[in-house]
Amino acid sequence: MNNITFYMDNFEKESNYEDDVRSLFEKSIAAAGTEFRSDKLWDMYINWEKDHKNFKRVTALYDRLLAIPTQLYSHHFDQFKEHINGHTPRDVLTTDEFLQIRADVVASMGSGEPDDDAPPGVDAPPGLEDPEVAPNKVDPETGPIREKIIEIRKNVFRQTEEEVSKRWAYEEGVKRPYFHVKPLERAQLKNWREYLDFEIENGSHERVVVLFERCMIACALYEDFWLKYAKYLEPHSKVCTSSVFRRACDIHLPKKPNIHLQWAAYEEQQGNVEVAREVLKKLDQNVPGLAMISLRRVGLERREKNYSTVQELLTECISKAKNNAGRSFYAIKLARFHAKVEHDLEKAKEVVNSTLEKDKTNSKLYLQLLDLEFQENQPNEERITALFERVLNSKDISQETKVLFSQRKLEFLEDYGSDVSKLLTAYEEHQKISKQHSSSKKRSHGNGDDGGQEKKTKYNGNQAESQASYNYSAASWSGYNSSNAYNYQHPPWNAYGQGYYPS
Repeated sequence: MNNITFYMDNFEKESNYEDDVRSLFEKSIAAAGTEFRSDKLWDMYINWEKDHKNFKRVTALYDRLLAIPTQLYSHHFDQFKEHINGHTPRDVLTTDEFLQIRADVVASMGSGEPDDDAPPGVDAPPGLEDPEVAPNKVDPETGPIREKIIEIRKNVFRQTEEEVSKRWAYEEGVKRPYFHVKPLERAQLKNWREYLDFEIENGSHERVVVLFERCMIACALYEDFWLKYAKYLEPHSKVCTSSVFRRACDIHLPKKPNIHLQWAAYEEQQGNVEVAREVLKKLDQNVPGLAMISLRRVGLERREKNYSTVQELLTECISKAKNNAGRSFYAIKLARFHAKVEHDLEKAKEVVNSTLEKDKTNSKLYLQLLDLEFQENQPNEERITALFERVLNSKDISQETKVLFSQRKLEFLEDYGSDVSKLLTAYEEHQKISKQHSSSKKRSHGNGDDGGQEKKTKYNGNQAESQASYNYSAASWSGYNSSNAYNYQHPPWNAYGQGYYPS
């Protein structure tokens, strides 16, 4: 409105002044004319047309306005009635509409159909006669015609009134329609969500967009509203969807990872890979060290088959990691990339082994090595056994972890071992490790430790037992060990380190 006022004050002498002002009004109406509180804009437009004696245009504007649910809908209808009653019908209606309404009025009055094709010299229809010829002539049809005009619009008014009543409670719940850094109350956030859902379900596309724009003023710092807006626009306009993402990420939420990741995924889905790449790169600069961003960048380059870039990104993550947990996390990702994508197991093993030199206590690295060994077409018993021994003889590995690896060693020898003596030896070693672990737990309880922390880190034996357990009776192995029977459990072999993230 300020822009329109400025133009009217400074460019009134321009040759295309009226057309330019009308164009500005129409642009404003297209942008915000369906907004619930747009009454001032409509009044300004209507009054401007009245000042220029464009009464037919005023009527056309009222026809548009009366169909829109606005806060002052009743006031507009009263103003419309004053407009109709204050001017002759021929001045406020188009010729076609006037003739049609007059025909209906004449028919209802029982006067028959009017003869619009009367020969020269016959009086023109009421309302169309020359006012200079018959300025004082009373027209008995004018009143009924005005009533008919108002009655037609009244039906629209009633429908609008019903739509206003549906939205009134939501509008009353909007306590802060302007932007502020102070968080909104939960009740207001809930009201906006419910209002948007209602408009999406019941309103037109134009009204939904306008309501979203209103909402994004007050809720500019809430990424869930931006995501809701983008999701709504996605089937309507790809350009507008990208624009919403860009406004949210570049202006209001430059350090919110989730909406950036959603934007990058959307652009990649549309084939705009370069845009997606720039979005992720910029986010990585704004929020450095976040694993989800780094992995999304890696995933993008992998899908584009830029394998050298994948290796560069993961290597960079390993070098920039601030602790061993972070280095090991990215090293496992790099090893899996070499193994699964490039099909280079030796290179994958090299990555894990080099990381183990710096992080000797990380059992997930050993599990990854085991996984790589089992990906060989023919598992090498000697190498796998040596790896188990490496873990079991390490002074850096906890006793509990050793018990788990000892169980896995027994399972491996049972399934793939070529020498039963090695199986028996492994069993005896497992018994010793298990007793040492049980003794340490008992001492821990004896010192007043309730075992709470132990329970948190304890392997879920029930789950492992449901997967598989091997029960060996003394009779079964009487030829090898007549005095003992052994019973060991083993956890599943699936997905080593899948849930591992750097702390």
